[in-house]
Amino acid sequence: MGRLLLIVTALLFLCVFLVFPLLAVFAQALAKGFGAYYIAISEPTAWAAVKLTLLVAAIAVPLNLIFGVAAAWTVAKFDFRGKSALITLIDLPFAVSPVIAGMIFILVFGTHGWFGGTLRAHHIRVVFAVPGIVLATIFVTFPFIARELIPVMQAQGKDDEETALSLGATGWQTFWRVTLPNIRWGLLYGVLLCNARAMGEFGAVSVVSGHIRGVTNTMPLHVEILYNEYTLHRCLRRRVAAGIAGTGDAGGKKHS
Repeated sequence: MGRLLLIVTALLFLCVFLVFPLLAVFAQALAKGFGAYYIAISEPTAWAAVKLTLLVAAIAVPLNLIFGVAAAWTVAKFDFRGKSALITLIDLPFAVSPVIAGMIFILVFGTHGWFGGTLRAHHIRVVFAVPGIVLATIFVTFPFIARELIPVMQAQGKDDEETALSLGATGWQTFWRVTLPNIRWGLLYGVLLCNARAMGEFGAVSVVSGHIRGVTNTMPLHVEILYNEYTLHRCLRRRVAAGIAGTGDAGGKKHS
């Protein structure tokens, strides 16, 4: 009886706070039919926001994948000085507000920032351009893959890798044939979370983007503009498009 009560409570919670709001968004977005949805998503500024969002995710996720695997391997398989400091640095984006993270990049790469003069002299734009959006997105998303893999690798220990090495396998062979199969589900989940956050990031990207329509607006920023202009149906259609892209490639997100 107690287990049944817990299951019902969890399902009710999910329905009230997840399923019903999502159904309401889809219903409002498609209230005028798929034709209106297609027209809204095909507008030049909307399509530019979609392409920029996909571009940023396509850059940030693979880089975070490389970092996450390397960091998780280092933390889980080796003991060294500074290990606690490395774990703390990995968790840092969880503790820092995304808006503050965006401000950090403004202070470092902005016109009056530490490297602003050098970048300006070489005609390189970071802030209020795509590179700044990519950097901000990488910063807020890099803990996800590492944090999913570290407990998985620690639970598995070192025995399988040491056995493979003792049998003559190289480091790469050990990784591809032993380590990767053991962590594939944790790795997949970390990539999904990272991609979802990359495509849905708002705070840090809002600070560094400059809100230039058709140039530096990602989908979340474009949705905010439509909302502020009281174009609710268009806003929800964009949100549905972004949600389909995010869940299709990413499954879910957390720590927004």
